[in-house]
Amino acid sequence: MLRQRRPPQVTGCRPRLGHVRDLTPLARFGGLVATGLRDVTSDPAALESSGFWAVCADFEGRLVCARFDTVRAEEVPLPVPGAWQGPSPEEWTSSLDKAAYTAGVRRIREHIAAGEVYQANLCRVLSAPLPGPRADVDALTALLARGNPAPYAGTIRLPEHGVEVATASPELFLARDGRTVESGPIKGTGRTEDDLLEKDHAENVMIVDLVRNDMGRVCVPGSVSVPGLCAVEKHPGLVHLVSTVRGRLADGAGWPELLTAAFPPGSVTGAPKSSALGIIEALETAPRGPYCGAVGWVDADRGAAELAVGIRTFWIDRTGPSPLLRFGTGAGITWGSDPEREWAETELKAARLLAVASGAHQAGAHQATGRTAS
Repeated sequence: MLRQRRPPQVTGCRPRLGHVRDLTPLARFGGLVATGLRDVTSDPAALESSGFWAVCADFEGRLVCARFDTVRAEEVPLPVPGAWQGPSPEEWTSSLDKAAYTAGVRRIREHIAAGEVYQANLCRVLSAPLPGPRADVDALTALLARGNPAPYAGTIRLPEHGVEVATASPELFLARDGRTVESGPIKGTGRTEDDLLEKDHAENVMIVDLVRNDMGRVCVPGSVSVPGLCAVEKHPGLVHLVSTVRGRLADGAGWPELLTAAFPPGSVTGAPKSSALGIIEALETAPRGPYCGAVGWVDADRGAAELAVGIRTFWIDRTGPSPLLRFGTGAGITWGSDPEREWAETELKAARLLAVASGAHQAGAHQATGRTAS
């Protein structure tokens, strides 16, 4: 059992929500579970202090860093029958239906033709009602660990601070080992390796260049390298092209500088990033929240960290009269994109995960929804 030292007090707590106070704060990452919530802050400088932190950053910029007292080795528990009551498969709705999404792809191609952007990620948010107010994201985690295992799976349960997230992310946003930082951008998706096109490789290389530039802003000049380019990785139900970008942080650069340089992740924005973000704001009709943000942990005592890109990610939204389960899916759009194929890619990425969350995975219900949210 590892007990973290008591750090200086930090602030940024969100008001309590009385109807979820029985859901004890915790965080899970790999074979570790963190309990005993100590502090919550929105200040990234706190990640340089001491202790073990769970980190959740929304795509729109909200940052929640939670420091826990105790970290212990514990595998994700086996699913308990009935512990998770997910939405029915037919209840999922989408912020963009097929017509709106394919129109968005065509619009991005117009921006590319005009020379405004080389690539932009277009996403949609799926939503469905949860049966009751006590829905526990940790119970969903148990199902995801068996139905869709992922290298950067993680869970953060902080209902009183508006964070209830379970990710089955295959993508590394940022890892730290002392002053060494690494990113593993994903671009290129298919059911099998044979489905990957020249367009997928070109897209990956574009994003690698963007990530290199982002890291170069805070790394020692000449230290940023690409030790792996366009490697094929197999994941449940699909394959990805994955690259590795590595560098050494410059003196004086820490988490505030690193997050400012690299966030939001380049693989889920586009290139140039600033132009892509403007296009995303114009075309997408729902906030992404933790989807396409960052979810992970920072061990300030060891100088180690692992933050995933918040893809293949569920989160519970309790801001309305009844809780909703949300999930995002998207695709990178280039000049070579076919609107129908890009829509199909968003369906492929969502299908298995929605089936798990709806309790339909074993029954073989793998069809995502294209209905538009009302």
